[in-house]
Amino acid sequence: MNVPLRRPELHGGHRAVSGGIARAAVFGINDGLVSNVSLILGFAGSGADNSVVRLAGLAGAVAGAISMAAGEWISVSAQNELIDREVVVEQRELARNTAEETKELAATYQEHGMSPDVAAAAAREVMDDPERALTVHVREEMGIDPSDLPSPLAAALVSLLCFTFGALLPVIPWFLGASGTAPALASVAIGVVAAALVGAAIGRLAERSVAKSILRQVLIVLVACAVTYAIGEAVGINV
Repeated sequence: MNVPLRRPELHGGHRAVSGGIARAAVFGINDGLVSNVSLILGFAGSGADNSVVRLAGLAGAVAGAISMAAGEWISVSAQNELIDREVVVEQRELARNTAEETKELAATYQEHGMSPDVAAAAAREVMDDPERALTVHVREEMGIDPSDLPSPLAAALVSLLCFTFGALLPVIPWFLGASGTAPALASVAIGVVAAALVGAAIGRLAERSVAKSILRQVLIVLVACAVTYAIGEAVGINV
């Protein structure tokens, strides 16, 4: 299946948010941070020794990163396979029912504001080139660009690295030799700061309220920490 590449836009007004990489990075850091800081607080609440908490934090980071990367790879691969199948179906329809597909495209152009004559002429011009016709029909009917599908491997690697980074941040205090509640409080502080930075980045990239994005991310971390700490404290290490 040969589909022409898109021409790059001449202006630089849009951010590069397609391809799933930005999503994988944001979800990776956020999931790594939330899951591991809450895991660490759960063990800390149980009264476990610092060495046990360190081991739990490292194991959670490694296991979570592998699971996250595998899930991202499977998800993106399955999505691309479904899109490829639909593109093949559309390619077959264009070859078998060219006249109907031309009328369908002309009707779409009319919905976009073209006059009937101009829409019909534009549709015929598009249909003169089978590759171009396939690209246009897929974009118009499915809202996707078959030449710009996300890479499963890239999404998996980004997810792996970002999850690991986010998950290891709250483990750092447990390697500094402090005792008592200090490492736990430091983990929560790191989690809050990191969550605030993630929220700020999301808010700026999406051009939404930065304050609301920060508050949302911080509340997620605090609630997760409070719940798992309470469970750890209630269950203890003897169960």
